[in-house]
Amino acid sequence: MNVAKPRTTYVCQNCDYSSPRYLGRCPNCGEWNTMVEEVVTPAAAKPQSTRTTASGERSHPQLMSEIKHSTESRTKTQMEELNRVLGGGIVPGSLILIGGDPGIGKSTLLLQVSGQLSQTGGKVLYVSGEESASQIKMRADRLVVNSDHLYLYPETDMASIRANIEQMKPDYVVIDSVQTMQAPGIESAIGSVSQIRAVTGELMQIAKTNGITIFVVGHVTKGGAIAGPKILEHMVDTVLYFEGDLHHTYRILRAVKNRFGSTNELGIFEMREGGLYEVANPSEIFLEERLKDATGSAIVVSMEGTRPILVEVQALITPSVFGNAQRTSSGLDRNRVSLLMAVLEKRANLMLQNQDAFLKAAGGVKLDEPAIDLAIALSIVSSYRDTATQPTDCFVGEVGLTGEIRRVNRIEQRVAEAKKLGFKRIFIPKNNLQGWTPDPGIDVVGVSTLRQTLKLALDV
Repeated sequence: MNVAKPRTTYVCQNCDYSSPRYLGRCPNCGEWNTMVEEVVTPAAAKPQSTRTTASGERSHPQLMSEIKHSTESRTKTQMEELNRVLGGGIVPGSLILIGGDPGIGKSTLLLQVSGQLSQTGGKVLYVSGEESASQIKMRADRLVVNSDHLYLYPETDMASIRANIEQMKPDYVVIDSVQTMQAPGIESAIGSVSQIRAVTGELMQIAKTNGITIFVVGHVTKGGAIAGPKILEHMVDTVLYFEGDLHHTYRILRAVKNRFGSTNELGIFEMREGGLYEVANPSEIFLEERLKDATGSAIVVSMEGTRPILVEVQALITPSVFGNAQRTSSGLDRNRVSLLMAVLEKRANLMLQNQDAFLKAAGGVKLDEPAIDLAIALSIVSSYRDTATQPTDCFVGEVGLTGEIRRVNRIEQRVAEAKKLGFKRIFIPKNNLQGWTPDPGIDVVGVSTLRQTLKLALDV
């Protein structure tokens, strides 16, 4: 009997390209030093598995008119911030991927969610490939997570995990993390492209055929992207990124893909000794440390999905010491800052080409919508002229290259949020005043040009 010999191949960990010899640069994706040696053992030919349901029925072609979809509503957790990011709650049978930097709080978030789901009667299986059951229990005691319907299972073998899922029939499964799981029949190393792809495919089949909601934790690379091939993000229903600074207590949960809701939603949490706590009004937190008469500061009402958030934009303009002026930004697009400074030079007659500019969005939040242009421009001029904006003023508007202020969306919600937080005056594009009546409790100033705004807000 002839037994096939194992062979060695080199597989790119970024795009799954394989080569019989080592290559310094992958010819498919162009990345350097991503080829890893893997041993491939030819498996005996066997029929492909057929997708079956929990009752054992095989899938077959059906007329669309004959298909009956589930009318079961979404399951809401006790975390309204998570419900908002997911589009209103957890969809049964969905596969949700959560990525983030090490130590940011992914396991803490999912353990708290598991405890909440199990307390409402759902059976939860928490599978960990990185920690023992006693270590998870220690964290659960600290987070005050305890339920008779929450099961801990330290395991990395997908065959054993699938067998226990079929036996227990849980409503929710947590996989922490996908890079530590090992699929049977795949000879490559744990965490390789082949392993991640096989494990994710099996988890997707379990979720779709049995109606089980599965949360998957994914590690991220140095560049901030989820480790493994892009197919990992394509296969799942929802991709969430858990962001934040390890030196600060606030965490931001952001959806970058969601088949059941918007990808613009954002949830904000605070990490404390007892776990993650929701931040119901993030605008107050972003503004609580603002100095009253500080120059180089302007408040913007930014929209994150359906939620308006007031954020302080700070600028520091100083004469350049070197030949080329620096342009540094944190939480803001550096190219947008350079563009607005060019508009200010041309349309407001400010000499900024010999000035270093340092800008940031306070609180660690990232702003990337066009409506923040006006606040950025006001903060730059405020620092350059050493003139403070009024502490009760805020600014909304997109700045064009000719210096015009262009209309933005959801202006009513932005004005209502500014009024709720005690602001007395808000500058908005003049064209946004059409078709609605502003609230009487706040002075809404419509502006059409950047020069007009500077005259009214800073008297320059």
